[in-house]
Amino acid sequence: MSDRAYVLINVLPGQTINVVRALSEIKEIKTIDPCWGKPDIFTVVEVSDQDALTTLVLTKIHAIEGVAQTDTHLVYRLKT
Repeated sequence: MSDRAYVLINVLPGQTINVVRALSEIKEIKTIDPCWGKPDIFTVVEVSDQDALTTLVLTKIHAIEGVAQTDTHLVYRLKT
């Protein structure tokens, strides 16, 4: 079973297109939605575990030129 998270991304002015292109090259990112307002981009990611999420955000997403800030929300499963 994989973990899913929402990674909300703020970008520097004029960099949205370049950041979206770079994000589209990362296989763990399942959706990329540029939006008006803040954050600039909403993504849904799927990873094997929380360590993989940490690596994805800190070494892949933060390395993209134009990314100013991220806000990550790990989805958890409710026991009903």
